[in-house]
Amino acid sequence: MPKLSKGGIMSVLITLQDVTVQYGASPVLEHVNLKIKHGEIVTIVGPNGSGKSSLLRVLTGALAPRTGTRLHAAGLKIGYVPQKLMLDHTFPITVRRLLDVPWPISTKDAQAVSELTGISQLWDQQISTLSGGQLQRALLARAIVGRPDILMLDEPTQGLDQPGAAAFYQLIADLRDALGCAVIMVSHDLHVVMSASDRVICLNGHICCE
Repeated sequence: MPKLSKGGIMSVLITLQDVTVQYGASPVLEHVNLKIKHGEIVTIVGPNGSGKSSLLRVLTGALAPRTGTRLHAAGLKIGYVPQKLMLDHTFPITVRRLLDVPWPISTKDAQAVSELTGISQLWDQQISTLSGGQLQRALLARAIVGRPDILMLDEPTQGLDQPGAAAFYQLIADLRDALGCAVIMVSHDLHVVMSASDRVICLNGHICCE
């Protein structure tokens, strides 16, 4: 896959050039051109079925576009927080053990990400007992272990009330400042998204506006 060189405070991390995504005979995304730069917070909004999750998958590299090109910076590291985590509530796993999925991390690294995300006091708690906000913070901690260049989140505040969502967005902004990473979020929270983002991309099968 083509790569872009890294460097510069506002260096380009990912570029999409005339990207189209199609499932069967129906296009989901058409002629998408987008650049994600170092250190910015970008939020993607749009109605259900507008292609938001598909765009996020293209940006992560998990979905190859039908046409067009995805370019990325050399050595790009991506942290990802899913929309939902399907849990078997009978499966015993603590927050600390969750941080070791899919590979073990050191106690020092676990302490560092736990302090950044505010979950240090939850290490011994079963994840099945966490509130929605606590679980999102635990997943966020796991996503930033490798100090990603880009942190991607798919509907990270789904199921949270307005104060909980606002607090989570503030945490994301703080992490951006602490880690120096770019952030890409898919969201429906228009009441707080404008103040939490450097750019908002309106999507409905194509980029309608920014």
